[in-house]
Amino acid sequence: MPEFGYSLRGFDPTLQARASGREVNISPKAAREICGKIRGMKIPKAIELLEQVETKKTPIPFRRHKLKVGHRSELAGFPTGSYPVKAAKQILAVVRNLQSNCEFKGFDPERVQIIHAAAHRGRQIKDYVQRAYGRSSPNFHTLVHIELAGQEV
Repeated sequence: MPEFGYSLRGFDPTLQARASGREVNISPKAAREICGKIRGMKIPKAIELLEQVETKKTPIPFRRHKLKVGHRSELAGFPTGSYPVKAAKQILAVVRNLQSNCEFKGFDPERVQIIHAAAHRGRQIKDYVQRAYGRSSPNFHTLVHIELAGQEV
C-alpha cells in the first residue's frame, strides 16, 4: 500500500485540518475546476455549492480546458461551464470528511475556510475494447487525488 503525502507546505496541525480522497475515478479536468471554485470558501457554502451542482442547478466555470465545453447563461463573467455531477459527488464526500476532521479537532465547522484545494492526476487504469478483425482500442482511465485543507478564521 503506498503512502500518500500532501502538496500543502507549512501545515500546522494545531490550527489546520486536512482531508484527502486518493485514486478516485473521476475526470481530472472537472476535479481541477471544482477545486478551483471551492478554494477560499467556508465549508457550509462549499457543501451547498456541490449539492447544487449535483442537482444541476449551478454550473462550474471551466477556465483552462474550455474549447469543447458548452456555454452556460447562468454563469456571470465567464461563459464556459458544465455540471460535473460525478466529480462533485466525490469531492463533496471529501469536504464532508474535512468537516468531520475539523469537528474532531475542536474547530467550529461553520467558521472553517478551505485554504487548500487541489486535484492531482493519479495512476492510469489501462483497458482495451475489442474491435472487429482482431483489433482493439485503448480505453484508459486516469484516477485523481483530491486534497483539501481548512483553517478556522
